[in-house]
Amino acid sequence: MLSRAVALAKVGQLSFCHVLGWVILATAIGGGLYMVAAAALLTRLMAPRLSRPETSPPAITVLKPLYGAETGLDAALSSTLEQDYPAPVQFVFGVHAADDPACHIVEQLKNSHPGYDIELVCDTARHGSNAKVSNLINMMSAVKHHTLVVADSDIAVPADWLRRVVAALTEPGVGIVSCVYAGEGRSGAWSRLAAMAVSYNFLPNAAAGIGFGLAAPCFGSTMALSRETLNRIGGFERFANLLADDYEIGRAVRMQGARVAYPPLILHHFSNETGFGELVAHELRWARTIRTIDPRGHWGSFVTHALPLGLIGASLAGFTPTAIAGFATILAARLFLKARIDHIVGVQAGPAWALPLRDVLSFALFLGSLSGSAVRWRGARLRVGRDGAMS
Repeated sequence: MLSRAVALAKVGQLSFCHVLGWVILATAIGGGLYMVAAAALLTRLMAPRLSRPETSPPAITVLKPLYGAETGLDAALSSTLEQDYPAPVQFVFGVHAADDPACHIVEQLKNSHPGYDIELVCDTARHGSNAKVSNLINMMSAVKHHTLVVADSDIAVPADWLRRVVAALTEPGVGIVSCVYAGEGRSGAWSRLAAMAVSYNFLPNAAAGIGFGLAAPCFGSTMALSRETLNRIGGFERFANLLADDYEIGRAVRMQGARVAYPPLILHHFSNETGFGELVAHELRWARTIRTIDPRGHWGSFVTHALPLGLIGASLAGFTPTAIAGFATILAARLFLKARIDHIVGVQAGPAWALPLRDVLSFALFLGSLSGSAVRWRGARLRVGRDGAMS
């Protein structure tokens, strides 16, 4: 009797695992369909649009807060300067310390671009726990023009970046313009692995969120707005203690009744991670930031980790021929998304063979991001409250 009971228990346990496996596999297949949809939405987001008759373009101040001289900084800043824009452009770079290595690169650029309106602001003043926003607050004293374009230091842009961004800003109802971006590794294998997360996880998720109307995010890659709009939302000072300053600035503009616009443009984010620990710290900060500002959306992104979920589901289902076929379908969808993104962006963030490894790592970091509030940023360990404030 005892042996029969044990046998029945094992059968019941086996049956439960099979059912759970098929549920997970079905969820993963849904994630595969999401990937195909994300590829289509990214294609639509990048489609050329009818342009309005060109009016006199405004003079612009471009703000680039800097910290350190990461690999590729000179190339990123050079791309910012070399713009095909038919009106005056002021470039303001900012650092907190006079001995910041980024100062040397800015001075080199000033020498190689004579006649450009370039200013370097060095100010040690801190206005809150967000060092980048403190930098921006200090830089505002040098601003000359009414139209502002803020961009992170690790973003490279095409020559028509300002022209397209300003054109989007002049559309009716637009209060702020932002741009999606892809990853480009600049410091070896770990940076390429980080770039793959940007291109093959962030970019399709951003396109899907925008395309489905589920989100209207604002990214640090580009934030273009008028000085009047900035003043109306409280200036940069309002965001001095918030981790997700770019998202919060976009949300504040939307709360004023204006919308976020996205020109058909993909910028390049230079990834510079040189080791596993640096990659994990960066991506955990990113994931916990998303969890803080959009907890439901973050939990819902569980389904986007289709490849590791498919592997778990197929394993629990016993790797039957049907389960293997389901996993193969998910893998094909993932590879299709990668190929489509590489085609649209024009550069491959990483090889196809590394994609399963990258997806397993992303899933592990997603699970790690579901708890904890500590993040590492610029060498400091910070805690993020439920309101997004850092301490």
